[in-house]
Amino acid sequence: MPRGLAPKLILSITAIVAVVEGAFGFVNARIQERQLLHEVVLSADELSNTITSATWHSMLADHRESAYEVMRTIGQQEEVRRVRFFNKQGRITFSTGGDTGRLIDKSAEACYLCHKEGEPLVRVNAPSRVRTFEENGHRLLGMVTPIYNEPACTNAACHVHPKEQKVLGVLDISVPLDRLDAEVTGIRFRSLLTALVSVVLIGTCVIFFTRKLVSRPVQRLIEATKKVAEMDLERPVEVNSRDEIGELGHSFNVMRERLLEAQARIEDFTRNLERKVEERTKQLRETQEQLVRSEKLASLGRLAASVAHEVNNPLSGVLNFAKLMERLLTPEGIPPDRIEDFRRYLHEISEETARAGAIVSDLLAFSRRSRDGSVPSDLNEIIRRTVSVLSPRLAEAEITCDLDLDPCLPRTSCDPSRIQQVITNLVMNGAEASSPGGRITIRTRPADTREPAVELVVADEGEGIPEENLSQIYDPFFTTRQEGKGTGLGLAVVYGIVESHGGSIHVESRVGEGTRFTVILPCSPGPGASPGGGAEDGEEG
Repeated sequence: MPRGLAPKLILSITAIVAVVEGAFGFVNARIQERQLLHEVVLSADELSNTITSATWHSMLADHRESAYEVMRTIGQQEEVRRVRFFNKQGRITFSTGGDTGRLIDKSAEACYLCHKEGEPLVRVNAPSRVRTFEENGHRLLGMVTPIYNEPACTNAACHVHPKEQKVLGVLDISVPLDRLDAEVTGIRFRSLLTALVSVVLIGTCVIFFTRKLVSRPVQRLIEATKKVAEMDLERPVEVNSRDEIGELGHSFNVMRERLLEAQARIEDFTRNLERKVEERTKQLRETQEQLVRSEKLASLGRLAASVAHEVNNPLSGVLNFAKLMERLLTPEGIPPDRIEDFRRYLHEISEETARAGAIVSDLLAFSRRSRDGSVPSDLNEIIRRTVSVLSPRLAEAEITCDLDLDPCLPRTSCDPSRIQQVITNLVMNGAEASSPGGRITIRTRPADTREPAVELVVADEGEGIPEENLSQIYDPFFTTRQEGKGTGLGLAVVYGIVESHGGSIHVESRVGEGTRFTVILPCSPGPGASPGGGAEDGEEG
């Protein structure tokens, strides 16, 4: 079955026309065949009546040869194949076919018409006396005509027939149907040819009008639909018919115009929206810059306040102890009984001065973000050297340090002294957060990242960091230790050093279970690195 609407319509209408024309031709041929056969039957009946009338006087006078001669003459006509006469016993008394004297069974074709019920029929109409049969490949029509016992036959002196005998004999005429069959064949051929011509003509008209009235308008609608799908809304659909397809084309044009208007409104809205977004983005950018400047100023203010506070505390202690020492001095010198106090005050001044120096040193380390001393280094060796330096302090705090170092760890580009400072801060923070007998684990391995990198893990079993403080541990001067137990710059310095190396640091902590810091350092020089700017790892002291 074709996929297009027009081919389906053409095929369907043509099939319907073919069926109707075929049925009409068949019925017409059958009707004409019956009419022709009826005319042949009437002709045969008239011929039988003619023979009966022509032989009536001869048979009445018992001149059989004269009657047979009439039959023989009529039997020689072209439209008559054979003439036979049967007596009442069923014997052929005359035949133009050469079978005279033969006894015919009552069940034979010539007798069956009248004797089919077992008893002979006296009055039989013409259609009931007709039979068709084949002989030597030709169809024949047989007509039997009863010869009735009329009063003239009963009263004749030559051969008297009893009154109770109704039929004296039967006249059988066989007429060839060759001409009828040829005419029927011609009728069938003409009917078939007429049907084919009608189908072709009607199919041609159907194809022409279907293409003009259906296929072309529908094709234009399809093309317009494709254009609309491609958002080409400028070209209208040209369908000028006033039928349903025309209404469809008009509705499609209305839809196209509305889509065009909607598209124009959307484009206008989009342009306005883009303009407004640009304006809002510009305003947000300016606001963000203002917020960043404000945040920087606020951070700088907080940092300045923290620095002033942190530095002011040891300076206040130095000032107080200096005044106390000034009071102890007399023109004669230091009283003997106050020498110990004087020494204690001097020691406190030294401690506070050292504390102020440490604060300034940490501030300098926090503010220094360059990597001028980066060289290809062995991270495992830096860890071993750092732990060796810290061993006395760890032993004093009764803390054990376990090393789990990957022997195949790739070398990383870093500043060994600054990475040593990172390890020192992380290890000492873990030691200070752990109880005596605690354990710190340092582990290295290749990092699972896209770019080649190494992973440094420092884990302790200390008290852990509360979740609310995890976001502030890298802020300068943020500490949870007691006053005087640290500057609060250690993790801020660690964060700055790791960031300056192009790395990252992550923390995981649970209160009561411990804390784990993970540092990722790239194997290749990161942003701002200056390879070859320092000594090799083995030359660091």
